[in-house]
Order: sequence, then C-alpha cells, then structure tokens
Amino acid sequence: MQNGILLAFILIFSLSSMAAAQTSFPALIPAEDFFRNPDVASFSISPDGKKLAYLKPWENRMNIYVRDIVLDDDAKGGKGANAEERRLTSATERDIGGFFWKGSDRVAFVQDRGGDENFHVFLVGADGGEPRELTPFEGTKTYVLDDLEEDPRHMLISMNKSNPEVFDVYRCDLETGELTQIAENPGNITGWMTDHDGRLRGAYETDGVNQSLLYRATEDEPFKKLITTNFRDDFSPLMFSYDNRLMYIASNLSRDKTAIYTFDPNANKTLDLVYENPDVDVSRLLSSRKRKVITGVLYTTDRSHHHFFDEERRNLQETLEAKFSGYEVAVTDMDDDERRVILATFSDRSRGTYYLYDRQTDRLEKLADLASWLKEDQMAPMTPVSYPSRDGLTIHGYLTLPLGAELPAGLSEDASPDLNLDLPVVVIPHGGPSARDTWGFDSEAQFLANRGAAVLQVNFRGSTGYGRSFWEAGFKQWGRGMQNDVTDGVEWLVARGIADKKRVAIYGGSYGGYAALAGATFTPDLYACAVSYVGPSNIFTLLDSIPPYWEPLREMEYEMIGHPVKDKALLEEVSPVFHADEIRIPLFVAQGANDPRVKKAESDQIVEAVKKTGRDVVYMVRENEGHGFHNEENRIAFYRAMEDFFRNHLKTR
Repeated sequence: MQNGILLAFILIFSLSSMAAAQTSFPALIPAEDFFRNPDVASFSISPDGKKLAYLKPWENRMNIYVRDIVLDDDAKGGKGANAEERRLTSATERDIGGFFWKGSDRVAFVQDRGGDENFHVFLVGADGGEPRELTPFEGTKTYVLDDLEEDPRHMLISMNKSNPEVFDVYRCDLETGELTQIAENPGNITGWMTDHDGRLRGAYETDGVNQSLLYRATEDEPFKKLITTNFRDDFSPLMFSYDNRLMYIASNLSRDKTAIYTFDPNANKTLDLVYENPDVDVSRLLSSRKRKVITGVLYTTDRSHHHFFDEERRNLQETLEAKFSGYEVAVTDMDDDERRVILATFSDRSRGTYYLYDRQTDRLEKLADLASWLKEDQMAPMTPVSYPSRDGLTIHGYLTLPLGAELPAGLSEDASPDLNLDLPVVVIPHGGPSARDTWGFDSEAQFLANRGAAVLQVNFRGSTGYGRSFWEAGFKQWGRGMQNDVTDGVEWLVARGIADKKRVAIYGGSYGGYAALAGATFTPDLYACAVSYVGPSNIFTLLDSIPPYWEPLREMEYEMIGHPVKDKALLEEVSPVFHADEIRIPLFVAQGANDPRVKKAESDQIVEAVKKTGRDVVYMVRENEGHGFHNEENRIAFYRAMEDFFRNHLKTR
C-alpha cells in the first residue's frame, strides 16, 4: 500500500461561467494527438555524465537513441545536449519496454513479444552495433534484479526459466553471455533483495497469505527467517543502509498508515521511525549514492510532496521549482558525480518537458517536450475532489471538466449548490484494483474533456495509499462496496448539477474494465453506455487462468476477491457474465489476444453472452497486443472507436 489521500475541493460557478461552459469550447483536437507516441521520452544520463540515452519513435515504435553531451564548463560555445544522435535499436514489432545504462558505454534494454509480458534482456553498445540478447529463452519472463553499477562485467537477473511459477537468480557475464545461478527458488520466494555491494542478502517468501522476510549476513550463509506477517500487514524492505548493516522498511504494523523505519536484521528489531504522515502511506525513499545518505521521502496526498532530511537535496529541489513556478518538478536521473541532472516538469495541463541541468554552472537546457503539439491553454484542469460513500467512507478522486466549465476553488462540500451544468460524464475507475489515480496530465481525461465531457476518476475503497483499513474495506467487494463507491460518485455529480443523468458512461481498463461491465450489469439505469478495456467478466475463469508466476499468491487472491468454492455464491453474484441479460445499454469491449493477465476468453464470454440476449456489442480485438494496447496504431484505433461510441450514445462533441 502506498501513496496518499486527496484533498477535497467542491467548488462553485458564477452564472456567466455556467453559460460559457455550455457555449464556449476549444477546437476539437484529433484523437491521435492525445495518444500518439511522444516526440521523445525517458531520458537517462550516462554515469560519466557525457551521454544521453532516450526513447524516440522510429518506424512507429519507440527505439533507443544516444547522443553526446558537449558542454563547456563556462557554458559558452558548446552544443549542449544537441549533438548528433545515434539510433541503437531497430524495433519494428514492439516498443522497447525499458532501458538503463550499464556503465557509460553500453545500454541494456528489455522487450516482449506481442504483449505476452515475457520480457527478454538485451545489451547494445552506446556507439551502435547489433544488440545482443542475454536471455534467449522462450516462454521465460526476466527481471533485472541488480545492474551492479560497480561491476562493469556483470548484472544480476531473475528468471522463471526452470519453473514458470517462480524466479531464480543468475549472475550474467556480459562479455560471454554465461549465466551462473546463484540462488534457487525453493518454490515460495516472491522477491529478492541485494545490498549496495550487489550481494544477495534478502528475500521474501509466502505461503499464500503469510509472508516472511528472509536474511543472511553473507552470501555464504543460508537464509534465516526474521519476521512473518499476514499479507494484510505491510513490512516491506526498501533498501539497505549504505553501510549494508541496517535496512529501511515500509511498515504498517500496529498502525493504519504505512511509515518508514530503520530495521536491524541481525538483531531482528525495528529501530527508529524515519518518517510518517498522519493521512497517507509513505513508502518511497530518496537517496544520494554519491554521498551515501538518505535525502528525503516522496508521498502523495492530492498531489506529490517531498520531505527532505538533507539540505543539499532540498536546495536542489527549491532551485528547480523556482525556475518552473506552477509545475511539478521531478528529478529523474543524475550522473555519478551528481553534477548533471535530468529533470521533468509537468502539470495537469502539460504532458511534460525534459531538461538537463548543470548544478555547477547553473545552466538549464531544454531537451524535449513529450507532446509539443498539445497546447496547455487548450487542456482542461484536473481538480481533486471528495464525496461521502453511502456507508460513511470518504472517497477521493479527480474531476476534469471541459474548458469553459472550470470550478473556482474556495467552497466546502456542504456549501456546494446545484451548478446546473448538465454535462455528459465519463466515470473511469482505475485498474488494479490495488492501485490509485494521481494528479497530473491524463491523456484520456483530456481527450474526453476536449469532446465536452466531464471525467470523474474514482479512488474507490480497496485503492492503495489511504491506509490499511481503506484498502481492506475493498476485500471481497468486487461488484459490491467498491462498485457502490463508483455509483455514489455518479450520483454525487448528478445531485450537484454537474452531470446530465441521461448522459453518463462508465469506462475502465483491467479491474476498471470489470467495473465498467459491473456498472452496465448491476446499475444499467445509471449509465447510457459502457466500455470495458481488457476487463474480466467471469471471476471464476479469471482466477483459474492467472499467470503461473502469480500462483504462489493464489490464496491471497482468494482472500481479497473470493474463493471459487467457499465463496461460490458471491462470485456468481458479482460476475457480469452470469447476468448478461441485465445489460440493456450499448457496450464496447476491447481486448488484446495475447493478454497474460486477463485472457481473451474473459471478453469472448461477455460478448457472446450479451449477443445471446439479442443485443449487439462493439468488439475490438488486436492480435499483437496483451494487457492493453501499446502499439501506436492500435491505441489510436481504440480511442477513435471510443470517440464514435461516445458521440453516438452520450452526444459528446
């Protein structure tokens, strides 16, 4: 559980604002402008501070490029980061899934096939050449466990090569490609942990519902069990201290909100509280590898916030934020000397811009806009909101209104009048469901707002970041309490005159896709139409077809969602496929054929069941996609189809 709690601002219009909201809209922006690949993304600086690597479209796929940084110390006469670039990869079927520097002359990257999420690891020289695959094993999923920054020849990876359900640890020799197994998973370990010297010294094991922290002082010793907790309890090691003696942990033991502590694994004892927040979970540390200190924490309420322990890091953040008033500023990377810094600025109306900052010369250079074609003054603001659920919980979320219908801040919820806007609304429950929405630029919300719709994003019970009790309140509440929170959000918008009750849609992906189907099934009078994107429809078949590497967590899933035997009546009650005759509204279903999490059969079932009732369904399947559409042409096709669907059934622009 992580991240935070949202502030509530329920706001008011003047009559002139209401009139403007219904008559003055910006020009329609093509759907592809919201969902096309960025100009450039994911900048990373080499450890020596002399090169930049980044992703950039080539043949409609995001590929890795590198260019040199040519900066004079006196900031005169250099080309900056605008030297000639070199393309390192030639992916044409699938975007590069992610990359990192391995030393200053090589780049490692990962890529799957057709959305199957079986990521393979590759290595390529920063000067070019043919990428070399390090994990050429079919049907195998690979994680980079530790890039071993101090060891130029090796990295540690974990793979389910021997057993698809669990991951062993290997040392990979980058020169020869040889893989040496250094830890075998006995069948119940779900995670591994290294210290700052790259030694494998921690692990997490589970029996399905209880999890234990394992530890060893050296790699020559066997692991010993330190502490066992129920999965409802958070006791997560974040990193070792820089002397490799203590651990930093995120824990909610004997408390509701997760906080950060130090922990002595040799004494098996929790020591000092590092940071807590009374309202939100805190589980993300900031640190300086060069100076070997913890510099602060990052947590989320309505927006992201820093708390610093280190004056140097605080000064850097304040210096950067002073240069970008009104934007959130995130330091995303530094070189080993921590002189040159990559930072990203963004807001709810800006997809973001990357900069290179030289701390020694105070030189700031713009690298790229993520979406230079989208103009901030044509984007809509995102406002944090809250409302009460029917059983008294406070539900937080974000409301995005079309331009011309912005809500001025200042009034409390109790003072909110009927705003008489009567806008079409799309409510979007997030995926997960153990996740949450956050403030910032959201392409879907902006796209729909540009079409004249209000967008409500709901952090229903079961969302993370709001403490243990709020998370647990979602257990076995699919289609029930979790769905009621979404329903209550719609009714809250209708009661305040924001929503036209005859023009409300529900749309979501993954769990949000389930919520869309549940809304269409169990509250069909509330919605004009629904869109399910890679959403499950039958909880029995969902649980029966989980990826093999989720198998150790099956009992936990049963406690959170429901047991197919013990809770058979419950799961039948809340699985939309068994109640398809209740779906009386237009339905659009989208699915990736290679989805390893929500199999295509989930969408096939609901489409067939609805068609048997004599109703039609818009059904889009992409053969080269998995859990979500990642290839640009598939994304754009999906949102164009959604645009037509909402125009027909919500009367959006």
